[in-house]
Amino acid sequence: MEYRSTRGLAPAVNSTEALLTGIAPDGGLYVPAGKLEPLAPGATFRATMEALLARFFDDIPENVRTDAVSQALARFRSAEITPLTSFGGTSFLELFHGPTYAFKDVALTLLPHLMHYAAKQAGIRNVCVLTATSGDTGSAAMQGFANIPGTRVLVFYPQTGTSEIQRRQMVCCPGENVAACAIEGNFDDAQAAVKAAFANTDLAAQARSAGCLLSSANSINIGRLFPQVCYYLDCARKLACPFDVVVPTGNFGNLLAAWYARQLGAPIERLTAASNQNRVVCDFVRTGLYDARRPFHVTNTPSMDILVSSNVERLLWALTEGNAIEVRTWEAQLKAEGSFRISPPAFHRLKTHFTAGWATPEETESAILDIWERHAYLADPHTAIGWKVLHELPATGRPTVIAATASPWKFPITMLRALTGKSLSDEFAAAEALSAYTGRPPALTDLKTAPCRFTDVTARETVPETIRRTFGF
Repeated sequence: MEYRSTRGLAPAVNSTEALLTGIAPDGGLYVPAGKLEPLAPGATFRATMEALLARFFDDIPENVRTDAVSQALARFRSAEITPLTSFGGTSFLELFHGPTYAFKDVALTLLPHLMHYAAKQAGIRNVCVLTATSGDTGSAAMQGFANIPGTRVLVFYPQTGTSEIQRRQMVCCPGENVAACAIEGNFDDAQAAVKAAFANTDLAAQARSAGCLLSSANSINIGRLFPQVCYYLDCARKLACPFDVVVPTGNFGNLLAAWYARQLGAPIERLTAASNQNRVVCDFVRTGLYDARRPFHVTNTPSMDILVSSNVERLLWALTEGNAIEVRTWEAQLKAEGSFRISPPAFHRLKTHFTAGWATPEETESAILDIWERHAYLADPHTAIGWKVLHELPATGRPTVIAATASPWKFPITMLRALTGKSLSDEFAAAEALSAYTGRPPALTDLKTAPCRFTDVTARETVPETIRRTFGF
């Protein structure tokens, strides 16, 4: 399998090179070269994951891939890994049974092992992983890479916007090789700073002279993106019929994984992007105009508080059938002007496969209550947006799978307010009250007394200095 940059100005690489570098030298994202052939789901989640890794990471030996899968799946609380909970024709695809209770765990329990092998083969002493997070990726990366030899991790998260439990998952994370730092601003500021760090040739040279390689654990990295395809292929195995998917959408990696699953033969018909009040992706799907020139809203769905969704670039590549010139032009316009409009042929392909909707914070909490009253099911705020959007779309008669992207216990203040109208300011007190009201045992309560390890805050312009200080070069 070869990977090419979406911007077309970098040489093709194999999977280990793409894993290590994350972003292509021309600033683009790596995509598989050539047409994807169908991939039959295995008889189990594990078998499907092994087949998927064999397809997308075929230059990594089978025994390394198999061992990585074994170590990753051993960290999940559910034997099914990503079970389906169904109510009639609608199913919640529960992606939160990993160590940090969010969908990012599916890939980030695997990626460290694959990256460790790739670095060892390349003779790299230390891989220094930089990650921007809107809430969940940071803790999943830190947990996944903790104490993995030859790796170090630095996570940048928004100073305001994450839930307290999300924040404590990062700042209290054990592991001598991991660190977290708040950034003044929002997720887009953190993501832009990390992307700028990768483009900083002086920083890269200083890292190399110290025997380090800067890499990424965001879904811009193929090692984050393609393992996520597995749970959509596993859905195809379980449902054994055409189905639709609704995915709460932030950086667009999770919905893009469903798109790739469709290319690999999963009978997914309608793909729906469910956005929050920062509805740039929803508006893009509806109009073909990607316009980030709008107010940034801090909402009760922090993992979706994003205006510049990186993985849209990979979708642009697909919609233009690999036209790197168009992709480069649009990405340059986005950087310079804050917006771009895709061509009529690309927009036609977009509308053919995708729909979209969005919800306000108030509508999100109404959806949480609606799901509970109908089915006595606790859906986290992000998942609830998927429910709200689904019920505004025309019915297709097909089963629909909503990606349940995080545990409700990561957002107990919002959950309690939605179900009871009661507002508490302390998340752990809210979790206790939510447990008493629903009769469900709480999770993540150990974070209340976990020692805080990281208290640094940095401005966007001082991120390179923070990177140098943390990694010691």
